[in-house]
Amino acid sequence: MNTSVAKPSKSWFRIGAKYLPFADAASEELPLSRLLRLSLFQISVGMALALLIGTLNRVMIVELHVPAALVAFMVSLPLLFAPFRALIGFRSDHHRSQLGWRRVPYIWMGTMLQFGGFAIMPFALLVLGGLGQASHAPAWVGDLGAGLAFLLVGAGLHTTQTVGLALATDLAPPQDRPKVVGLMYVMLLLGIILSSLVFGYVLEDFSPGALIRTVQSAAIITICLNVIALWKQEGRSRDRLPGSYQEDPDFLASFKLFCHGENAMRRLLAIGLGTMAFSMEDILLEPFGGEILGLTVAQTTYLTAILAVGGLIGFAWASYILGRGGDPFKMASRGAMVGIPAFILVILSAPQASAPLFTLGVVLIGFGAGLFGHGTLTATMNSAPEGQSGLALGAWGAVQASTAGLAMALGGGIRDAVAQFTHSAMAYSTVYSLEVVLLLLTVLIMNPLVKTKS
Repeated sequence: MNTSVAKPSKSWFRIGAKYLPFADAASEELPLSRLLRLSLFQISVGMALALLIGTLNRVMIVELHVPAALVAFMVSLPLLFAPFRALIGFRSDHHRSQLGWRRVPYIWMGTMLQFGGFAIMPFALLVLGGLGQASHAPAWVGDLGAGLAFLLVGAGLHTTQTVGLALATDLAPPQDRPKVVGLMYVMLLLGIILSSLVFGYVLEDFSPGALIRTVQSAAIITICLNVIALWKQEGRSRDRLPGSYQEDPDFLASFKLFCHGENAMRRLLAIGLGTMAFSMEDILLEPFGGEILGLTVAQTTYLTAILAVGGLIGFAWASYILGRGGDPFKMASRGAMVGIPAFILVILSAPQASAPLFTLGVVLIGFGAGLFGHGTLTATMNSAPEGQSGLALGAWGAVQASTAGLAMALGGGIRDAVAQFTHSAMAYSTVYSLEVVLLLLTVLIMNPLVKTKS
């Protein structure tokens, strides 16, 4: 290579490795190009999340006039599969097939479930909202179809994400696994950001046809991204053929071993409470912006991207500090502390009718959630028993996703219940105030963990 070209190239890679989040996760065994290609499955998961907790909940509440409690129930349906994430990850550790793969069959199954859910979802939502010709269909068809669509997407994204992260840890050297998992979650946030921007643009002028085209395009893109991500990633092995049977460890015994680890139950409790605190507003931020502050569909859809940008900044900052030997528990606790003033700003934006104040609060919510998520993820990986990193990831994801689903359902229900007795702004503010209380509890529960690690 020409010297004049080689020197700038080397300089660029040195700069990238020093400043880009998780760029140092690459290694000789797992080059950055292969790692980034594998991370495309997180882009597809991020796209699904942007639709479920961003665009579609706003469309259902504001444009289709579906009650917020029903929307909260629909959006939380995918979380029914969250408790099984640990089991899914464990089963993929020991799966045997004629092709000699462990992870690929599970990821492909999850991909097909996502595709099927997106394929039927827009038509079910139009029936649910009673728009156009769909108004002639029985109401139960919309309820059943929408519920089935959300269930399929939820089962697919949880399966794909859990096993995809396990595959990433398989491919990475042991010392780089926490960094690789961190990179995967940064790509998840990038997927949410990019998808939210695209969805906001294509739904600027909302219509049933635009909704159908958008959601079904997401189904096709999911297939394409996941096929590219999986191509020649997992090697085949004769040891994984059904005939080469070896006694597999018991799931319950392995999970009990994980739970008996140092401060495991307190850590899982803190993860659950903190996740609830950062998730209860997920289906309410966009309706709040539309109903209280008068923002358009496109403007509120961009809120999901703004929230993800805050999370990305939080992940990058946490990566920088933890890479220098910082305490992950202290990082998670600081994330919860950042969330408290963030929700107060969102509450104050209603009486002030201030969109900038609301936007600042949303950014800080994402930033605090990023610090909290990275801190708890790193702490979980560091404390995982030998040979149980996949199970540890599954347990972390199961607690996070389950409590997030419960929080979203509670958030919508509380908002509707309070709205029966007072104005809408107060109903939303009640939920945000409860999240402040949960964050305070999270800091108190996590405090002993910080002290033991400091």
